[in-house]
Amino acid sequence: MSDDLDFGETLRARRTAKAENGPAFSLRQVAGRVGLEPSYLSKIERGEEPPPGEQTIRRIAEELGENPDVLLALAGKVSSDLLEIIRERPTVVAELLRAMRGMSAKRVSEISRQIRGGGW
Repeated sequence: MSDDLDFGETLRARRTAKAENGPAFSLRQVAGRVGLEPSYLSKIERGEEPPPGEQTIRRIAEELGENPDVLLALAGKVSSDLLEIIRERPTVVAELLRAMRGMSAKRVSEISRQIRGGGW
């Protein structure tokens, strides 16, 4: 996904790219499968409506084969499971995120693998 696009623009770009391969990803088809009115989805894509809630964004991400955390971030939202983690340890999580801010994506991935593997 492009870092230069906002939520709606990114959503439209990803959907229309998939629509080039057939009508299954037309605005009407995608809207129907995720439980939205086509006009509402169109307004979201054009930036005339704010991004929908977390569960709707998750359904859209699944439908388009996108990472829901990426779409949520573009929408200015944080996944509810991450919010729970932040609420449990706000100071530690904030400190960790600030420390990772200047790290490369590769380094952050390495640290994440080490943590998941019990190497910490």
